[in-house]
Amino acid sequence: MEIAIIAHDRMKADLVQFLNKNASILHAKNISLIATGTTGTKAENAGFQVTKMLSGPMGGDAQIAARVAEGKTQMVLFFKDPNSSHPHEVDINMLIRVCDVHNVPLATNEATAQLLLNAISK
Repeated sequence: MEIAIIAHDRMKADLVQFLNKNASILHAKNISLIATGTTGTKAENAGFQVTKMLSGPMGGDAQIAARVAEGKTQMVLFFKDPNSSHPHEVDINMLIRVCDVHNVPLATNEATAQLLLNAISK
């Protein structure tokens, strides 16, 4: 199973902490991770193997959306910062729409992400 991980700047540390907390699930289920550039680097620095796309503002969100549309990515964990505006909001909305169109689970906060990982760990 391929899971995409994305996090806005103020949420990157939270996402890495979440990955560390759930490392046993990710390893036990042979999850492969893909990520936008900077998020992927942060995850790599924490010891995770990640295939990195471009950074979000440079097209990484669109690259991940394409993988969702192609059926390559089965889940998206996108830790959004609800308290900031983002210049590439159009790309973010496009990714959310593609997940909806292709019925791919998308978590935009830690609580939902945890529920999704708990569901696949059984």
